[in-house]
Parts: sequence; C-alpha cells; structure tokens
Amino acid sequence: MSGAAEEADSPPTHMSEDSPGSSSSGGSGGGRRTPDLRGGDNGGGPRASSSSSSAPPDQVLDNVLESVLEFLTAARDRNAASLVCRSWYRAEAQTRRELFIGNCYAVDPRRAVARFRAVAAVVLKGKPRFADFSLLPDGWGANVKPWLEALGPAYPCLERICLKRMTVTDDDLGLVARSFPGFQELSLVCCDGFSTLGLAVIAEGCRHLRVLDLIEDYVDQEDEAVDWISKFPVSNTSLESLMFDCVGAPFNFEALEALVARSPSLRRLRVNHHVSVEQLRRLMARAPQLTHLGTGAFRPEAPQGEGMSVSELAPSFAASTSIVCLSGFQEVNPEYLPAIYPVCGNLTSLNVSFASLTAEDLTPVIRQCHKLQTFWVLDTVGDEGLRAVAETCSDLRELRVFPLDATEDSDGSVSDVGLQAISEGCRKLESILYFCQRMTNAAVVAMSNNCPDLVVFRLCIMGRHRPDRITGEPMDDGFGAIVKNCKKLTRLSVSGLLTDKAFAYIGQYGKLIKTLSLAFSGNSDLSLQFLFEGCTRLQKLEVRDSPFSDRGLLCGLDYFYNMRFLWMNSCRLTMRGCREVAQRMPNLVVEVMEEQNEDKVETETVDKLYLYRSLAGPRGDAPPLVKIL
Repeated sequence: MSGAAEEADSPPTHMSEDSPGSSSSGGSGGGRRTPDLRGGDNGGGPRASSSSSSAPPDQVLDNVLESVLEFLTAARDRNAASLVCRSWYRAEAQTRRELFIGNCYAVDPRRAVARFRAVAAVVLKGKPRFADFSLLPDGWGANVKPWLEALGPAYPCLERICLKRMTVTDDDLGLVARSFPGFQELSLVCCDGFSTLGLAVIAEGCRHLRVLDLIEDYVDQEDEAVDWISKFPVSNTSLESLMFDCVGAPFNFEALEALVARSPSLRRLRVNHHVSVEQLRRLMARAPQLTHLGTGAFRPEAPQGEGMSVSELAPSFAASTSIVCLSGFQEVNPEYLPAIYPVCGNLTSLNVSFASLTAEDLTPVIRQCHKLQTFWVLDTVGDEGLRAVAETCSDLRELRVFPLDATEDSDGSVSDVGLQAISEGCRKLESILYFCQRMTNAAVVAMSNNCPDLVVFRLCIMGRHRPDRITGEPMDDGFGAIVKNCKKLTRLSVSGLLTDKAFAYIGQYGKLIKTLSLAFSGNSDLSLQFLFEGCTRLQKLEVRDSPFSDRGLLCGLDYFYNMRFLWMNSCRLTMRGCREVAQRMPNLVVEVMEEQNEDKVETETVDKLYLYRSLAGPRGDAPPLVKIL
C-alpha cells in the first residue's frame, strides 16, 4: 500500500440518497490545467532555459503522462496507475483532484497532503458503521480537527469537504470558514459535535457556498438556538443545495424564505419538522425550479380542521413540475398526501421512512409513481403496500424497508410475502435493505431468480436465529441462491438461522463481495474460514452476536492486510486471541473496547474488536475504554 490512495478504493457517488454527486478523483474539481508538452512553464513543470527550444525527453514524457491522467476519473484506476512506477506515482499524485480516505486513522493527514498537492475536494470517513447503533463508547474519536489543521495550509483553494461519521465541533467549522476562501460545498453525514453556532459561522464566513447538506447528523441542542439561516450574506445567490432536516432547533423562517427567493440555482431543499404545510407552500412558490424537496413536518400549523386544505396545497405541487425526489413527511398528516399527487408521475425517488404510514395511506400515492426508482419506507406499509409497489413500479432499482420497532420481539408488518411480491414485479432491482421478522427460503430464492442484477442484498431478520417460517429449516439455501444467481453482488447482509453451509456458499460464489455483515449467524469457526478463503475481494467484514471464537479470528491472518477493517462484537473472542493478532500483524491496529467496569479489572473476554489497516500506526486519541493492543 503506497500512501493514502490505497484507502480510496472506490469513493461513493452518494453518501446519502439525496447528497449531491461527488466529483471523481481525477475530474475537474480543481480545474484542468493545460500542460506545455514542450516543457515550458505552462503546465507547472520546470521552466525551460531561454537558450533551449525543447525540454529533455523525460520531461516531455512526464508532461504527456500528466495530461493523460487528467482524464482518468475512477479512483481504483488512479490507484492502479500510481503503482506502475515512480514517475507514474508522481504524476498521478500531481493530477489528483479528489482525495478519498475511507478511514480517518488509516493515514496521517500530513502524509496525505504531502503526496497530493492539487486536491480540490476531500471525502473523509471516521467511525465504523456500528456507531449508528450506539455500540461505540462515548468520545471514541474520529475528530476532524487534525485533518483540518493539515488541509488548511496545504489546500487554500479547497472547494469541497464531505465528512461521514466524524466528530465536528463548532470550532472546526470556524476553521473551515477561515482556511478556505473559495470554499463551496460542505456535506456532513452522520456527524456529531456541532451546533447552530457552527452553522452560523459557515453561513456567514463561506461567501461562495453552493452546497450545505446536513444528513442524519446529531446536532447539539443549545438552550437558545442561533439564528444561523439569517447569517447567509445577501450577496450569496449561488446556493444550489440546502439540507437541514436533521437540525431539530427552530429557525427564522422569513430568513429562509428570503434566502430561497434570491437563490435561482437552488435545486435541492430539505427542511426540518418546524416547517408546516402553509410555510412549505410559500417556499415552493419562491423556488419552482426545485428538483429535490424535503417537505418538513407535512402537517398544518393550525389545529386540525382549521388549517390549509388539501385543495389549497395541491396547486403548489402542480406548479413544481421539476420535482423528481421527494422526502420529509416527519410529522405527516395522511389527509394531506393527496396534495402530492400532481408530482407523483415524475418522481424517481420517494422517501417516507420517517412516517408510519399504512398501506391504506400509501397505496393511492404509489399507484401514481410509475417512474419510481428509489423507495424508502417503514415496515408499517405492510405486505399489501409492497404488493402495490410491485404492481406499479416496474423500474424500481433501490428499496429500503426500515422497522418502526427494531427490537427482536417486535411484530413486524412485512414478511416473505412482501419480498416475493417485490421480486416478481421489480425485476430491475439492484439494491434492497429489508427488515422483517418472518422469512422463507422460497422467497429469497425467488428474489435471486427474478432480480439477477442485485448489487446489494441486505436482509435483516431481527429475531435471533429465526428459521424458515414455514419449513423450520435454516436459511442456508436462500442466501446460497443469492450468491449463486446474483453475479454482480458486492454487498451482502445475512441473518436468521444459518449454518456453516451458508458460509460455504458465500465463500464459493461471492467472489465480488466487498462488504459483508453477519448477525446471529453461523454455528462454528468454519464459517469465518470459508469467508476469508473464498471472498477474495472482501474489504469490510462486520460480525455481531455470532458464535465465533479466537480460532475463527486467526483464520484471517493471511487476509487482514487486504481488508479495510474487521468489526466483531458479542462473539466469543478473548484478549489472548486479539493479542496474538496484534503481535503477528504489527502493521494492523487492533482495538478492543471494554464495557464499563467499575472495578477496572481487565477481563479475558473481549466484547468489541475493531481491526483496521493503517500507515500511521496506533492513534493517540483513544478514550480509556478503548485499548490498542
């Protein structure tokens, strides 16, 4: 692994369903320069002497190579190019415009900026995904400050920063505003640590801001919220995307209305639950050009029966002919759903995952969404609602069904019946996340046969070790069919009653799988051995509540260097096994996380293990409950 580029195996186009598309690593984010192929100073190379009419052959070749690499956009291709030889390594670094770091602890920030000198965009990820489930101790880390301190002096022309699962303070946001005079885009996804005070600094200090996307962040609640919307300068008319539906604090609506009115390029707007349907109508009148709209509460401001009528709201949607993506509905009154009918025919994306709507509520909406490609919904939609999706949305590519109640003993409203209906009606499906309590092998096999283009299959059977609800057999054959028949599969989540047989299938057929999540699965360490030996492209492995011991962990010794990380919790690991991995693989960072222990006595069992590759070595900011072996 050479430098930070090897951590950038494939930067995501979207870090959330509505986030703006990222510029590729070799794209035009920093502007394309025109090299002087004769060796002059036009391309940034050494200046030719006045007595020389041509550059040395090596210099000409370097300039030609840099010119060619400007058109190389995929990060994986750029990483491969950098490994050809030293001159390619240098040329690739000099022409890279986007830096993607999949783990903020994988490389020292100073090393990254020393190698890549012309970066205009940075994408940085921090905590492992299980932080979303409160499985990391408080203050675990992933602070963005060390990165910002390195980026500021190195990239004064930086235009875009996208952070995911990072801790970002108000002071950090102030540093962004001060360090990058031409800063244009800030996206924070699942981040924490900041408040409306920091947002006010960004709004006021980044005078060329085009994008401010706050997606599923945990925004600190102050006693008195800052009026951050009012801080956008009147001269800023270039705003293209503003998403703040995760900010719980009330805000100055008149200031937002004025901001929207003076932003003719605004295409994406997602507001929080303090926006009523009356206010939503006013915003839509100011911005008929919107393509992506997050509706806020979607309920009237006045008591029921006294607010705006559906017939008064519907014309606003009828006039918004550009809307293709609709989300929000955070406190939805189902009686107002008919107001969105005028835009349903154009929708390619609909997210109602914050609203506990039933099939009765949603079916009339779904019946009009013939172009729908992305649909996020709660399981309250039921199998009946999913059947309506299957009958209407033949072009569907992505489906996510989230649980209203994520506990193991909840009564889920969707089952194998809904999954099979989707597989029969939505045969172009490429990605599915499906939470349920009851499933059958037959339904999963049908999905594999009917939807062979699946790239992502995440089936989460919430109860522990749930078998086929009809036959009582393990779910081995269902998941085996998925990896056999879906040849493009790169991400897989498995659950339910599974034996080693299922993992033998995954190891044998899952040759393209990069991300694998296991829950309540397997019956011996042989399962892990099958995965390590068979899934040769595996990058990320997440395991929870499974009967795997040190023996299974040690099966991966020959494969860990090729992976980005391994996460295991609530398994049968011991401190001895984890120490052995740390001793035999010194270039890996092995972190174990302890439960709160009042006696402060080290226990032999390990509750959580996080193992990742790093060029920087063990980090220095681990809290007391995290031990680095």
